[in-house]
Amino acid sequence: MMRRPHGQAAMPMSGPRYNEFIQSPRVRVIDENGENLGVMYTRQAMEQAQEVGLDLVEVSPNADPPVAKFLDVGKYKYEAQKKANLARKTQKTQEIKEIKLRPNIDQHDYDTKMKKIVQFLEDGDKVKVTLRFRGREMAHGQLGMQVMQRVQADTQEIAKVEQHPRMEGRQMLMVVAPK
Repeated sequence: MMRRPHGQAAMPMSGPRYNEFIQSPRVRVIDENGENLGVMYTRQAMEQAQEVGLDLVEVSPNADPPVAKFLDVGKYKYEAQKKANLARKTQKTQEIKEIKLRPNIDQHDYDTKMKKIVQFLEDGDKVKVTLRFRGREMAHGQLGMQVMQRVQADTQEIAKVEQHPRMEGRQMLMVVAPK
């Protein structure tokens, strides 16, 4: 295990580099008011930042030379964390909802299932339509295909078929996703 020389601070674990952790010898400096002070040596920029009671924070490390700003590191990290949390909160994860049908489904039952499919699609979720065959219904696969084509036609305006109807054992599957 390597030891750090006495008096030298540890590298920050996460977040932007700041003050003595900035590795570039020269940086483009922006002051606390957003004014560009030009390119200067990192040491000189750190001294100027400390004079105004702030830290020199590297905001764009990939630029040439890197861009550093006079900021309060704690406040900067807090704002970045808040922004990340907000982005995570507003992000919608797409789920796959399943609707089960039968080949000889009645009209009202079909309408009820279609309302649910439309609702799922409008919420931004994918829908897996499963058509289950029982007993002798397996001999009439075309009935199942007709139901699936009907679902496809009814959702055509708001959804696209991601997985076309296919048989899997005793059931026929189809996946539709919102457009």
